[in-house]
Amino acid sequence: MVELMGFDSACITVHVDEEYRKISLVIDDDIVRGNITPSVLAAFNHLFNQVLKKEGKPYYIVDLNYYRKERERLIIELTRAAARKAVITKQEVELPPMNAYERRLIHTEIATHPELITQSTGEGKDRRVVIKRFIEGG
Repeated sequence: MVELMGFDSACITVHVDEEYRKISLVIDDDIVRGNITPSVLAAFNHLFNQVLKKEGKPYYIVDLNYYRKERERLIIELTRAAARKAVITKQEVELPPMNAYERRLIHTEIATHPELITQSTGEGKDRRVVIKRFIEGG
């Protein structure tokens, strides 16, 4: 599919992780670098999953040039810092708006922290996660 989009096959590396349903693409081409990477990634993710859906196969997460992997690392780092702040200050910590996948990463990370809970607030592109202290019975 990537070759049909006009990319040279010698510049493409593809890794498929069946267990976690992830497709990692590394494309050595200037057109997929820099500020345009998130847009190209979203397009690849949409196209690949439309093809998979048509073939009756499950949804896969697509990563392009490790962009998503690095973004996940940054979100987990941000989440841990926000968790520390919520514990120390005993106040809610509101994170910036994120997409559903990124919010899920935060919910999953905080679920392992017994003193904290998360809640998504807002609508559409303004939807965000708030980290709060867990108060038993209330």
